[in-house]
Amino acid sequence: MSATGFTGIVVVVLFFGLMIFFSIIESEPKEKKNRPIPAYDKIIQEVNEAVEDGTQLHISLGRGGITGPESASALAGLSILKQVIEKSSVSDYPPVASTGNAVISILAQDTIKGTFQAGSAYDQGRNPSGELVGLTPFSYAAGTLTTIRDNNVSANIHTGWFGSEVTWLTTAGERQSSPTIAGTAQLPAQAIIYASASDPLIGEELYAGGAYLGAGKIHLASISAQDVFRWIIIFIILTSVLFNFLGIDTFIEDILAGSM
Repeated sequence: MSATGFTGIVVVVLFFGLMIFFSIIESEPKEKKNRPIPAYDKIIQEVNEAVEDGTQLHISLGRGGITGPESASALAGLSILKQVIEKSSVSDYPPVASTGNAVISILAQDTIKGTFQAGSAYDQGRNPSGELVGLTPFSYAAGTLTTIRDNNVSANIHTGWFGSEVTWLTTAGERQSSPTIAGTAQLPAQAIIYASASDPLIGEELYAGGAYLGAGKIHLASISAQDVFRWIIIFIILTSVLFNFLGIDTFIEDILAGSM
């Protein structure tokens, strides 16, 4: 096994260990205080307004799969979808989900059906399904625009893996005067979202959806684990800069190379 692969395994094991640790020692979810993220406050607000007004929310899960680096964004989007479905299950028009990947579409359908059945609100004629609107960036954007422009859609939530096609989605939402909450792990798309979405999710904020939308204690523990890793990374960066400034890194390299 390569050093990179071994390091990756250590990081994953350590992260899950920290999640379990914090889930045991931390306070109850209602007592946990996290820094405010306006986009998640906006999601809760829009869910409440959609239930009251009889309108519909649109959750777009992107076009990423589950076998590559885009899988984390896709799974985070599914988690947010589940929480939105739970909170709006009493609405006359439950949320509709659109995807650009066949596997994510199946998972979205399963998430929707399972969430409604768990809440004893399953109705085959009323509940939405995960719509596969296109498999290429262009077809996915074109298919999603149809849903965004629906007059009954009051807000759009784009959480998943997007490319530059997200420009069309966020711009269409703004032209419809409907709030647009968006987040992704793809850096160019993040820049577009920051400039064009009314409520962007920046960086790791996308992965905090479960904690901020009430998915459970383990999601809150993941936030604490992220904070620990953030400080570890900061410490490593500052230590590396200090070692380089003092010339200690060269000294260590010489020792490892056997030249001392």
